[in-house]
Amino acid sequence: MIRRPPRSTPKPSSAASDVYKRQPNKSPLKLGLIGCGGRGTGAANQALSADKDVTLTTVADVFEGNANGAINNLKNRHPDQVGSPEKFIGINAYKKVIAESDVVILTTPPGFRAKMLLEAVEAGKHVFCEKPVAVDAAGIRSVIESAKIAKEKQLTLV
Repeated sequence: MIRRPPRSTPKPSSAASDVYKRQPNKSPLKLGLIGCGGRGTGAANQALSADKDVTLTTVADVFEGNANGAINNLKNRHPDQVGSPEKFIGINAYKKVIAESDVVILTTPPGFRAKMLLEAVEAGKHVFCEKPVAVDAAGIRSVIESAKIAKEKQLTLV
């Protein structure tokens, strides 16, 4: 019989611990949703379920029906975290969400994500970006650059 050593819980790296010490969260975190379809609404639901100290403050979509549907769905599930978020409609509506949020969820069609991701990290925002992050070589290069900027700024990019 082979005896294995007891499992131990890995300790977090000191680098990760240092980041949390240097950057306390704002309270509450302002969550912005860009792309209000089913996946975007689901990702926002998960973010709101993960921490009661997160509020949905802004949403953006090209279609007003999608934005209204996401707000209503999330308000029913999280009434204390979703009051009356600002709603922005149109192809450039994402810029307003980036400007007014602490954390951005990017769930737009993938052809737009690389550009939006770059703008979000340049603005100093933490980002959850749905996959695929890009659809062509230029987009992938942009995402790689965005990841470098996020690392330099100590931003979370998921």
